[in-house]
Amino acid sequence: MSTSKGLEGIIVAETDITSIEEGKLSYVGYNIDDLADFATFEEVIYLLWHKQLPSEEELHKLKTQLFEEMTLESSFIEQLRYMVVDEAHPMDVLRTAVSLLSLYDSIHDPEDTVANINRAIRIQAKLAMIITSFNRLRNNQPLVKPMSNLSYAENFLYMLHGNEVEPLESEAFNKALVLHADHELNASTFTARVCVATLSDLYSGLTAAISALKGPLHGGANEQVIKMLMDIKEVESAIPYVKEKMANKEKIMGMGHRVYKQGDPRAKHLKNMSKQITQLKGMPEWYEMSEKIEAFVKEEKGLPANVDFYSASMYHALGIPHDLFTPIFAMSRTSGWVAHMLEQYANNRLIRPRAEYVGKENQTYQPVNER
Repeated sequence: MSTSKGLEGIIVAETDITSIEEGKLSYVGYNIDDLADFATFEEVIYLLWHKQLPSEEELHKLKTQLFEEMTLESSFIEQLRYMVVDEAHPMDVLRTAVSLLSLYDSIHDPEDTVANINRAIRIQAKLAMIITSFNRLRNNQPLVKPMSNLSYAENFLYMLHGNEVEPLESEAFNKALVLHADHELNASTFTARVCVATLSDLYSGLTAAISALKGPLHGGANEQVIKMLMDIKEVESAIPYVKEKMANKEKIMGMGHRVYKQGDPRAKHLKNMSKQITQLKGMPEWYEMSEKIEAFVKEEKGLPANVDFYSASMYHALGIPHDLFTPIFAMSRTSGWVAHMLEQYANNRLIRPRAEYVGKENQTYQPVNER
């Protein structure tokens, strides 16, 4: 046996969901640039789960189902209210809430594809309501119900703020959801597949995936990026701040990627939207600060920005609380997690790797009074 730290370069599964080849990302063969520019998040959900883009009728049906399933039971909302405690991070709340959702579901055969698709629609819809409701509950605001004429992206922003959503806001947030929907065997997706490979259910897989996504080296990166920008405060302070970080050998969050060596193909879309949204909201300094940091780090370290970097300034300009950045990532990535779990069920084998033992050998047991 040979060891590959972090399983780097090891292929552990075949998939027809997402491809990362020569720095290009595609979902079911569709280039991410086309999907980011033209597709709605609902179309991407359907694409990932059914391996084809929906017809007009299929898309309408999915949108209707998502809207109808977006509401929460009153008893669930009461449980959510109990989660409003000091220092409760929304990712911890989301992890608990998804596990709690399973109590409202009758799970028989975890491999039943039709049942899992319907279950996934319920989960995907309710995540938007869970995140926005928790935020409003902790701010003592009345909950906002979704509207049937709004898209998934629009409904999230509407339920979060309670205000009409501007077209550019909707476009930007929809792009973010599309770009974060899936990314091959990243840490959280692999975690989900390992979990359901035991024939556990979707809720278990999603709870495990959310736990993996929480870490700052994965989904938590965009929250760390906005913390950095908040520390910097002013555009002219950006480069001195980064220089000091580099001198102290500290990591600059949102820069570089384990898979993309020449640049994350998703980043340019959010960079463009960050520029437009920050201008729309009268806060261009957050984009300008980010652009300076990106150029400097790329010049000094050869590290380009990844998808997390510009999502931070864009979400901030959209008025999204910083600790909701990662839950939003989870909400989007649920579409990909579900796709991978369905694929795992369809061609399952228990995932059980080996470890290379490097510890002591041939030791002899001694009674406790002789040690």
